Amino acid sequence: MTAIALLQTTGGTSAFLINILPIAAIFLVFYFLVIAPANKQRRKTAEMLSTLKKGDKVLTSGGIYGTVQGVEAEVVYLKIAENVKVKVARSAITGITTGDAAE
Repeated sequence: MTAIALLQTTGGTSAFLINILPIAAIFLVFYFLVIAPANKQRRKTAEMLSTLKKGDKVLTSGGIYGTVQGVEAEVVYLKIAENVKVKVARSAITGITTGDAAE
């Protein structure tokens, strides 16, 4: 009870800080649960796209498995079957696959 009385007598500054504290806590929780993991995933994807090279087996956002035949600035050439090559945007590559999934 004395803490409440002390807070009431100190004026508006402490009341403002007490009111803003829950908002700051919500922002911190939101940052660590949403923003930080999204930034980490974005960096990981950008690194994967920058290290694409000929022979990598990849999966596109459209669900097409293929093997990288060539890489340009914004374009990747994929071989998806014998004598079938497609030109896709580099941003359409969602991951590098391993094993028999790309065959």
